[in-house]
Amino acid sequence: MDYLRELHPVSILFRIFLAILLGGILGMERGRKNRPAGFRTYILVCLGAALVMMTNQYVCDVYHTGDPVRLGAQVISGIGFLGAGTIILTGRNQIKGLTTAACLWTAACIGLAIGIGFYEGAVCGGLAIVFTISGLQKVDVWMRKRSKYLDLYIEYNGGKGAFSDFLQYAREHQFDVTNIQVSQEEVFHKEKGKQRCVSYTLSVVSDVKRTHAEMIDILSQAKGIQYIEEL
Repeated sequence: MDYLRELHPVSILFRIFLAILLGGILGMERGRKNRPAGFRTYILVCLGAALVMMTNQYVCDVYHTGDPVRLGAQVISGIGFLGAGTIILTGRNQIKGLTTAACLWTAACIGLAIGIGFYEGAVCGGLAIVFTISGLQKVDVWMRKRSKYLDLYIEYNGGKGAFSDFLQYAREHQFDVTNIQVSQEEVFHKEKGKQRCVSYTLSVVSDVKRTHAEMIDILSQAKGIQYIEEL
């Protein structure tokens, strides 16, 4: 292993191969879920970070100058620009892409570890990341479904003023409604065609223990609700 930590053609090829392998494993998981950054993107991020660290090691070994982690520090901060590009705010105030951005950042960290020859940390860290984004997904869904907090998108046909009836209905059924945002948009209905609709995004907290499906079922029965969806 000490032989592979030194910089020579064999270790360079091994590091490049390991960066492609671990970056590809992360990219396959994200690509399978049709995320903005997929298989090739993760390979390039991991491989690029590894090359940066090998270049830094080369400069220190050959020219006997410089900080061996200086270029790596620039990767850690610079990858933020790429990660930020995957985060989007939808028209319904949903934030998407945070997990993809975090994965890109960790892929760069794995590449840095590979590039400097810290193979044990890169492999163990890569496996831990794959377990987190794949193995713990069901745990995340389980926790979300059992949370008493619920974000909703609602299309309401009673007008802005009449929305107070919905708020009263929610209070009567032991719900607290917060973070209300109002917008007007055109929606298409098969029977009525295009119509202007007042839509709301809001947060709901149940004062009693209910599943998300039960909460939506109760609120969907309120007068004036045309459409309701969990965000």
